[in-house]
Amino acid sequence: MTAFPFPGLNLAITTPFDDAGRIDYGRLEVNVEHYLAAGIDSFLFSSGTGMHVYLSKQESEELVRRGAKIVNGRAKVIAQTSALLVEDVVERTARARDAGAEGVMVLPPFFEGPTDDQGILDFYAEVAKAGLPVIGYNVPQAVGVAITPELLDKLNDIPGFSAVKDSSGDLGKQAALIRTGRFVMNGADPLVPYALYAGCDGLIWGGANFAPKTCVALVAAAAQRKWDEVRALWKILEPAMGLIWEGDYVHAAAELIGYGAGAPRKPLRALAPEKLPALRHSLETLMEREAI
Repeated sequence: MTAFPFPGLNLAITTPFDDAGRIDYGRLEVNVEHYLAAGIDSFLFSSGTGMHVYLSKQESEELVRRGAKIVNGRAKVIAQTSALLVEDVVERTARARDAGAEGVMVLPPFFEGPTDDQGILDFYAEVAKAGLPVIGYNVPQAVGVAITPELLDKLNDIPGFSAVKDSSGDLGKQAALIRTGRFVMNGADPLVPYALYAGCDGLIWGGANFAPKTCVALVAAAAQRKWDEVRALWKILEPAMGLIWEGDYVHAAAELIGYGAGAPRKPLRALAPEKLPALRHSLETLMEREAI
């Protein structure tokens, strides 16, 4: 088996917006520099945390282009290129490749798309022809399509299919994917240390937006199998990582710690004021560790 191209922590970076709801590229550059300084060495632009579904096609492509230019070879760049039409996915993937992305993450066909294995295989085979490593995205609770161990085996017969990101939030099902021996990435914030112990090959981590230093340290400790250290770091991270899985806390948490991205784009809203005390409490220790 070839080496996995996206090991360790891949940051699903927030997309910052200004007060008018436009992408704030100045803030994006500031944040990328801070994340690089914190030890992040791989970025996923236009992720779910990055508001992919609330960006136009042109905005998403420009975000990837500018993000790759800011990174400028100092870290890996992955782009989400999911769309309803397979032709759009292929075009977005080609544009991401030309912008400097080294891989793409793509949802299976969604919103009344094919749910049979062959339809999903045909879809990913077409996307892979664009010439970038493809990370499948398993989030059945959102799209109604589950990538099973049997389907993952078949997907890996497609040249260019690289891995599956599992955001199901079900550790047992993720462990079953890992047991196939195929490359699996964890995308569920509350499962990070357990997924690493189970043998996942990498993380696509939205929660690392507000705790990059601590998240980098945890992943490094896991790579060295220092599980006592992993447990100690997770004790600091877990209150916030559990909280953000319950709702849209990431932008607010990043703002509180100093990695501001503004408010999420409509129809999402800024975190309700009554939820801020619980968020602040979950971040108390992290605020000291993560000071910029």
